Amino acid sequence: MNLKFALLASAPLVLTSGAAHAQSNGAAPIELDPVVVEGKNHGGVPGVIATTGYVATSGRSATKTDTPLLEVPQSVSTVTQPQLEERKPQNLLEAIAYTPGAVVGMYGFDSRYDGFMIRGIDMTNTGVFRDGLRQLNSPNGLFRLEPYGVEAISILRGPAASIYGASSTGGIVDIISKRPTETPFREVELQTGSFGRLQGNFDFSGPLNADQTLFYRLTGVVRDARAELSAGRDDRVFIAPAITWKPNDKTKLTLLGEYMDSTVGGTQVYLNRYAPYVDSQGNVTDKSIGAVKVFAGDRRYNDFRQQQGRIGYEFEHKFSDDLILRQNARYSQLGTNQEYYYFGPGLTRESTAGFVSDTSLESHFTTGPVEHTLLTGLDTSYLHYRSAEGYGGVPLGVDPPLTTQSKQTLAMTGIYVQDQVKWQNWRLTLGGRHDWLYGRFSKGTLGSGVTQSKSRDTKFTGRAALSYVTDFGVAPYVAYGTSFTPNPGTVLNGSVAVPTTGEQTEIGVKYDIPNMNASLRAAVFDMRQNNAVVYEVVDGLNKQVQLDVRSRGVEIEGVASLTNGLSVQASYSYNDARILKLTPDTEGNRLSSVPYHMASLWLDYAFQEGPATGLGIGGGVRYVGSSLGDNLNRSVLDNKPRTFVDASIRYDLENLNPKLAGMRMQVSATNLLNEVKQTCTVGYCYFDEGRKVIASLRYRW
Repeated sequence: MNLKFALLASAPLVLTSGAAHAQSNGAAPIELDPVVVEGKNHGGVPGVIATTGYVATSGRSATKTDTPLLEVPQSVSTVTQPQLEERKPQNLLEAIAYTPGAVVGMYGFDSRYDGFMIRGIDMTNTGVFRDGLRQLNSPNGLFRLEPYGVEAISILRGPAASIYGASSTGGIVDIISKRPTETPFREVELQTGSFGRLQGNFDFSGPLNADQTLFYRLTGVVRDARAELSAGRDDRVFIAPAITWKPNDKTKLTLLGEYMDSTVGGTQVYLNRYAPYVDSQGNVTDKSIGAVKVFAGDRRYNDFRQQQGRIGYEFEHKFSDDLILRQNARYSQLGTNQEYYYFGPGLTRESTAGFVSDTSLESHFTTGPVEHTLLTGLDTSYLHYRSAEGYGGVPLGVDPPLTTQSKQTLAMTGIYVQDQVKWQNWRLTLGGRHDWLYGRFSKGTLGSGVTQSKSRDTKFTGRAALSYVTDFGVAPYVAYGTSFTPNPGTVLNGSVAVPTTGEQTEIGVKYDIPNMNASLRAAVFDMRQNNAVVYEVVDGLNKQVQLDVRSRGVEIEGVASLTNGLSVQASYSYNDARILKLTPDTEGNRLSSVPYHMASLWLDYAFQEGPATGLGIGGGVRYVGSSLGDNLNRSVLDNKPRTFVDASIRYDLENLNPKLAGMRMQVSATNLLNEVKQTCTVGYCYFDEGRKVIASLRYRW
């Protein structure tokens, strides 16, 4: 499937405490224990992720065990709740924009899909997880994120297939949902801002019974708005209920649900100018030579409505401190109805359903002086989607008849084992997994029959990593891992996309500064991905193609939340991504839209005393270096470097009048200086999103 018009699809179709570090030689710890803050301070999810301000100290996303992040031999970044509250991101891309290695602007402005890359690898379809389970997507059915329903986002860079199975070589982005809190929490918020935005939020949580064994959370959003392209709406209704049952300290069951109904523009791009291009084989095709600010669609037929829902649970039972059983499962469903206009009306309807489950047993034991954390597990996933498309032949405003249809089923089962070994200051992680994949695909044109195909595949993936954790908070490491990912949809020649495989070697060092809530990270990586799925504009159509790519780079990150009220997030990344195999004209070329250099800095200061108490000011700068606009590396489509400035200011009104306790005013802006340039990806050109300002009034009690 996925023969989308280029003008339709711009993505495939996110207190202070000493930073924890290990004490393994019997000496007394010199750091403060990390504090997990609940209730109105929103500081992590017990047992899932622990954070103090901007700094995450431990998390389950990287290893599926509650491991100090200093001891995880792989690059991990975390977008914490304070960062989400202070920056007010409106989608996954804005949430991870300050994360090293994340390319988020390659399709300009587009609210339909969260299209992004990490370490030069496209993550859109196969790199997003929700609460430790893969978020199943189809070519035109990608789940949208509501940031207000998110507690934190954990970004693991590099392969994690040895425990997660189907996942991108670039890593995983694990979105952690808000969960019930054991202390009462209540919040309502009103927002207004750019493009006629009017939004209301609410978030309620706390115990449901006197015994405090049952807890709830109910989070919701209602929004009416337009978008950067005024022909598109940005309306949304979101509701996320959650219940936790905790009869004792050994057993815990949490139910997580979500329903979202959203409408955005079906066409969100500009017209491109074309000129003939002759390749090395003498073939002549029309290729884009740039965009013009003329809307490519028609506002009278431009609604893209998507209804999505999910229901799942997380179960944990501790037989003892050394033996823990966990089972997580989720069913999700999504339906889309996309109207667009490209020299005539077009319509795409797609329905997607998926089920994922993961059952694991964590055990702790020793063999002589060596400590083991052994994880064994079984997980399954099932994806089925049905898509139908029609184009032209009817007056504007009338749905064209659906003339082509396709459907696909992908089922995958995997077993895995991981051993985290501790001996003195050494940490060794060994993991292996075997997957069995079954696929079935059919496609046809109404009245002319259906073509069908089936496939079966098996694959072993693994990870081996070694680190040395010093007593003063420094931990160098080396790691190697492989990946395996089934792909939905078809490629350019109409055949079913084959699974993607990959491998990566990474060398890095981590430093948690003793007696400070601050951490520094640096890594060097060398990654290869075979049969990677990317999108290529061919004869005006956006189609899936598969290529081999090699990506190398360096990443540096620092985060801190200090006692004086200053919080910092800084990053730098260098990335050289090259095509190894696609066409004779592209071999050895730089991969489209991947800049060599990116850097970012966000500073936030909350006044602690004096007349300005309650005032918080934040500001950030994001630099995106130059890149190439297509895989042919034509200079006519070079993407110029750009610098974006973001800002935020907030004030707690109780400092004016105690009767206003719990009320906060805030104004947040992205691209404050309105830096808007052309950006081209795989041969089609877009424009950056301009300045966006959101003002809010929040009340907590």
